[in-house]
Amino acid sequence: MAILTKKTEKESKAEKTVTADSGSSLKIPSILIQPRISEKAGKMAQMNKYVFLVASNTNKIEVKKAVEAAYKVKVIQVNVIRNEGKTRNFGRTKGATSDFKKAIVTLKAGDKIEGLTDVV
Repeated sequence: MAILTKKTEKESKAEKTVTADSGSSLKIPSILIQPRISEKAGKMAQMNKYVFLVASNTNKIEVKKAVEAAYKVKVIQVNVIRNEGKTRNFGRTKGATSDFKKAIVTLKAGDKIEGLTDVV
């Protein structure tokens, strides 16, 4: 049973740990899941706002610290939106789409996240 609870070396190297000012550590891959890339997110990137899918148990402060550590930018404001999944019918089978949480991060004027501004 101990084999299942141990982390492999790959997993421990993949998780980048960031130490905050208060001494607590944040695991960036567990907070920021992925950037949300859509037409609306591309237009918001022109206004210096970026959209990320985040873990459902994170708060605004953790998102701010994770974005600042991962992308080396200064975050001014974080807005969080929680979307609940919808029920869907697949023929006779009923199913549901996943719940998710997204964060809209406003950066300081002049800061950019390269690679996320290309979508419009």
